[in-house]
Amino acid sequence: MTRQRVPFLAFLVVVLAAGCTTADQGGPATPQPTDATRPAGPSSPPADPGDTSDTPTGPASSDPSVTDYRVTYGWAVPTREARISHQVRLPVVPAPGPPLPLLVEVRVGDHPEENLTRITFAFRGGPPSYTLAYVPAVVADGTGDPVSLAGNSFLRIQFDPAQAHDEHGRVSVTETPASRLDHPTLRGYALAGDFEGHVTHGLGLQVAPGSDQALPIRALELTRTDGTRVVAIDVRRG
Repeated sequence: MTRQRVPFLAFLVVVLAAGCTTADQGGPATPQPTDATRPAGPSSPPADPGDTSDTPTGPASSDPSVTDYRVTYGWAVPTREARISHQVRLPVVPAPGPPLPLLVEVRVGDHPEENLTRITFAFRGGPPSYTLAYVPAVVADGTGDPVSLAGNSFLRIQFDPAQAHDEHGRVSVTETPASRLDHPTLRGYALAGDFEGHVTHGLGLQVAPGSDQALPIRALELTRTDGTRVVAIDVRRG
């Protein structure tokens, strides 16, 4: 009987020792992902290749009358309405003059070296908010009547709150381009409304037949030394 118990006791000691060793070491560790094995998350979309960043470059950067210059809408096609917003603080006590940003000047300039044509809208009284969108046709605010524009593609620009008349109802814009423009792609310009705090303009663009009927545009804001705020819309020349 004694000879039979010894192997059993030896076997029991070995089993208990193995169990103690497993308890001290714990179970197999769960492998942690490393930089090499961790699944990569979604990457950031690449920047629009046409957007040249907010660095002041181009025909306005060297103008001594400009004190501030920034891009608010990089080169893109606004097939859906794009909005650039500003908070306009109206005076608590009515002050002389128009209470809203007042449009005083519209200019157009061609810049072949930059491959763009620029139209600018100058305001007194702070920058208004504005929307940009390609539309099948530009219509007049209030009436809905079609606005005649040269070209075969149409961009609608609406400023709000803003107005293009003074406190006496007189037109405040002292300089405007001709309705027909002889530039490679920017062919027409027209006022489409100065109505209930909204000032709307249409641009007529010429694109190649059979194309997608849209050209990339860019929006910028400039501040002049006299405090005038300027919204500039750049249109690709081709």
